[in-house]
Amino acid sequence: MDALEIDGAWVFTPRIHDDQRGSFLEWFTQASLRTGAGHPMQVAQVNCSVSARGVIRGIHFTDVPPGQAKYVSCLSGEILDVIVDLRAGSPGFGRWTAVPLDGKARRAVYIAEGLGHGFVTLSDEATVLYLCSSPYAPGREHGVHPLDPGLGIDWGMTADAILSARDAAAPTLEQALRAGLLPGYRDCQDYTAGLRAAAGG
Repeated sequence: MDALEIDGAWVFTPRIHDDQRGSFLEWFTQASLRTGAGHPMQVAQVNCSVSARGVIRGIHFTDVPPGQAKYVSCLSGEILDVIVDLRAGSPGFGRWTAVPLDGKARRAVYIAEGLGHGFVTLSDEATVLYLCSSPYAPGREHGVHPLDPGLGIDWGMTADAILSARDAAAPTLEQALRAGLLPGYRDCQDYTAGLRAAAGG
């Protein structure tokens, strides 16, 4: 696991074993995750999305606690995965980083509780798998508009983005902050410390 520029986010690059039959890899191990995050990931739900070219999903986040950590990989096609620091009071508040994910390199990103997440499909179609640490809970789910000029995310595309009605109606980062929707940095830090303590880390 290699740390990304956003505190609480890591990228995992698997070793792929190729032979005449095809390939094999370890896509997820608790040991690797614990090395990076300092605690194992409790998997409560696994989601799969299939998206057409130009679709942006996100930027999504959940209330902390309990939040929802995600381990995300692109099984087929190609996406640009984006992580945003939405934690009010964070030294990196409003910053974002992007990681290309595709069905060849099989890399994955881990996104800790409190961070925002989204992606854009860069191929004709992409299948994305997410391991989630907590189940879907509509009352705790929120979003920030992915095209918010205040965030200035470079989605790596020139065509018009395809958004869900929910994402198109999401507030800007500033509006979400003023409305008190964003998780607090201290709450996120305390929650992560609790996970590490429970794991003996």
